[in-house]
Amino acid sequence: MNGFRYLEGVATVRLAEASCTGCGMCAKVCPHGVFSVPDGKARIIDRDACMECGACAMNCPGNAITVSPGVGCATSILNGWLSGSKPSCAC
Repeated sequence: MNGFRYLEGVATVRLAEASCTGCGMCAKVCPHGVFSVPDGKARIIDRDACMECGACAMNCPGNAITVSPGVGCATSILNGWLSGSKPSCAC
């Protein structure tokens, strides 16, 4: 876990473990360490770190992951505006 949070308990990321091929792409592309792939199957290890960028779902060959862009990414953009930095979802 990386300790990074947007809003607790609202991330929409879901994993259908039965559809997981164990390729590990979700863990490789996730910028916040939401996934781990022990024993050949992905697991969500830190759901509240998800910024809902969708990189995991877009790179999952088994279509085992779903995520709706939402509050995580929006929070990141708003924080960028408020801090005077470039608004971004950082993925």
